[in-house]
Amino acid sequence: MKYADLKPFVNLLPIHAVLVGSVSLSSAALADTVIVGVEDLTYYPHYTMDGGEYGGFGRALLDAWASDNGHTLKYEAYPIKRLMENLVEGTVDIKYPDNAYWSADLKDGKPVVYSDKVVEYIDGVSVTPGNVGKGMDSVKKLGTVRGFTPWSWIDLTSSGDVELSEVKSLDGLIKQAINSRIDAAYANVAVIQHQLGEMGQPDALAFDPDLKHTRDYYYASTTTKPELIADFNSWMFENADKVAALKAEYKVTLD
Repeated sequence: MKYADLKPFVNLLPIHAVLVGSVSLSSAALADTVIVGVEDLTYYPHYTMDGGEYGGFGRALLDAWASDNGHTLKYEAYPIKRLMENLVEGTVDIKYPDNAYWSADLKDGKPVVYSDKVVEYIDGVSVTPGNVGKGMDSVKKLGTVRGFTPWSWIDLTSSGDVELSEVKSLDGLIKQAINSRIDAAYANVAVIQHQLGEMGQPDALAFDPDLKHTRDYYYASTTTKPELIADFNSWMFENADKVAALKAEYKVTLD
């Protein structure tokens, strides 16, 4: 099954299809602390957990919304799989980031509501420079961060034509690719490029656009507080310039 062949799930509609226009939250809702579930992962510049503190573009964006609209946010970090379970179980008010294709089987039949598009991303394959342009047949062992699904490669990994290796951390994934323990590293392209710079090896891996990759968007989601998602949507629409400035500041905008 190819990523492009996947169809939207009818029960996973963006909130603008459910609630139209701005929503005025009650004073009680504003007073409540909003639990934001995030991934316990270093994935900067999009998001990161550093010393127990959530940071990156995701934090800056959500904090700006909360500050402008009177919300109090509490960030709780979980491993990827557990975070998705918490969303479905309703033990977090909002999950960021999310996408309708992620853990779709777990979400099936659940009242998952998505925000409007937050930021575009590319999940793709980074290889050593000498392997750029060698084609799909050059990748026999593909690495990714544990809990992630390389959607654009799912047909090949499911059939066994490509071996999938799950690595605990992004840093470990990059090191395995540099040392040729895997043929390619599959992750967010901007994140890998940033991490390579932090490691002092900016040219050790390169994105190969000729290999299968996914270009999509991050969203916020909820199963319990659709009014918060509606409020967030209205804020993004009314503060498009502020959102664009944050994307530029954190260098998450795609060329």
